Amino acid sequence: MSSISASIIATWRHLIGPTWHFGFIDIPLRILVPSLVSMLLIAVLQLLLTRSFIGRAIMAVAQDQLALKLMAVDPIRIKRIAFGISIATASLAGAFLIIIQPVEPSVGREYIGRVFAICVLGGMESLPGTVIAAMLVGIVESLTSTFYGPSWAPAVSFGFLLLTLAVRPAGLLGR
Repeated sequence: MSSISASIIATWRHLIGPTWHFGFIDIPLRILVPSLVSMLLIAVLQLLLTRSFIGRAIMAVAQDQLALKLMAVDPIRIKRIAFGISIATASLAGAFLIIIQPVEPSVGREYIGRVFAICVLGGMESLPGTVIAAMLVGIVESLTSTFYGPSWAPAVSFGFLLLTLAVRPAGLLGR
């Protein structure tokens, strides 16, 4: 190996960062760490929403504010707490996005269609359904990009969304 190609490889490894080698799969830590922390965040959020009083109140305020008020809980306070949690999770997601790829002001346009499709596909009130839908949409888009080209990925994922909603209108784990 020439010294020029060795220096190019060393520069490339420096740019992508350290990699975790697992058999024949190489996973960059700049992808692995945000993925693992995001999955941990989703698990903590699911536990918060299903096991705590505040979490159950957040889910209740989305369904019937009057019933929550009759149970002596202030719906406005619960909405503020839910807003704070959503801002915190969005901030963490933005911080992890910066690690994965460059960010510019119009980066939201790239994700808004996928986010909509994932939320509807998983079921509007189901966090585990959303995680499953995100995995499925990611796999469908990856396979489509590999075999048919990246320009077909959004169309096929929305076709997958429409097909799933035709069979199950409430989403994968919706009620």
